[in-house]
Amino acid sequence: MQDRREFLKTTALTASVLAVGSVSQALATEAPAYLNVVYSKDNPGKWAAKVGSHAPEITVEGSKVTVVTKHPMSAAHFIVRHTLVLADGTPLGATTFTPTDTPESSYELPAGYSGKIMATSFCNRHDFWVSEAMV
Repeated sequence: MQDRREFLKTTALTASVLAVGSVSQALATEAPAYLNVVYSKDNPGKWAAKVGSHAPEITVEGSKVTVVTKHPMSAAHFIVRHTLVLADGTPLGATTFTPTDTPESSYELPAGYSGKIMATSFCNRHDFWVSEAMV
């Protein structure tokens, strides 16, 4: 009887370890949850056909950063906002648009800044988009 109990304990322990290991492996390879909330050229999700008119384009000339979203603007469908963020998460600036505006904005980089910058573009119908550039 003792051997049978030891066998059952060992089997249960082994099954538990394998199950936990499988879950850990699945979680480690799963895409980050924000990929289903924030869209980009590389991860357009359900909006793959909308990349060209929703992913913000970043241009850097010296310390001036220009963000453009090539999106038509109407009262029913428009770009609501641009935000420029530095690599450490510091927001550098934001511009809110009305349906009659052109979705273009400009920001000044901190003196001597080098590194990644991220521009966001929010569409009232097609969600939140981000693009990255190196300075």
